Amino acid sequence: MIELFRTNDLVLISAVEALLTSAGIATFVADTHMSALEGSLGFLPRRVLVERDRLAQARRLVTDAGFGCELADEV
Repeated sequence: MIELFRTNDLVLISAVEALLTSAGIATFVADTHMSALEGSLGFLPRRVLVERDRLAQARRLVTDAGFGCELADEV
């Protein structure tokens, strides 16, 4: 899996997960349990990952939904 974007915004993560799931794109949110290590301060962003072969489609969907500014740089 490859990083689509990273953020501390839990609402954004939920919205993008719902968007991608409805399009049949599997997602994985990494670093969700890091708050136990950081003391729940919220300064460690969570990473939203998708399968490499679905990255272009995921980027297009996220951009079309108006969240394109959140996307990680392309590799």
